[in-house]
Amino acid sequence: MGAGMARRLLGGGFPLTVWNRSPAKAAPLAAEGAHLAASPREAAAGAAIVISMVADDAASRGVWLGESGALAGAARGSVLIESSTLTVGWILELTQAAVARGGEFLDAPVTGSRNQAAAGELNFLVGGPAATLEKARPALAVMSRSITHLGPAGSGALIKLINSF
Repeated sequence: MGAGMARRLLGGGFPLTVWNRSPAKAAPLAAEGAHLAASPREAAAGAAIVISMVADDAASRGVWLGESGALAGAARGSVLIESSTLTVGWILELTQAAVARGGEFLDAPVTGSRNQAAAGELNFLVGGPAATLEKARPALAVMSRSITHLGPAGSGALIKLINSF
């Protein structure tokens, strides 16, 4: 999914730095104009918006935390977006860590698959401050069919929405 999202950002004219645990997977994006970073920290350095799309909580922790993690490289005031589908407990912890580092955090999982990512037809379900979402909206828009704001990150709004059916 991340590669499709990255291509949509490049096609939208956004300067892009990418990192992948498997550098060979990111190499085609360099040929399309992305800069390849050696670590999440390097990828986040100088970025106004940082987006993560990984498989699970463990992978997300590896991307965001530690000396080489994205939080260590992110500038104060940058918008930090986790688009993976993760546990509520980890999102709450990540929200606190991001805010403590001076970042503006959005929990923004998506519905869709690789095909929808490539076509810019993802549906973002966003938790976080409305003002932060507005900062990120232009980047999210090139990757999506819809962007639904569910309220503050970690509020349980998504759980309430799912359980309301």
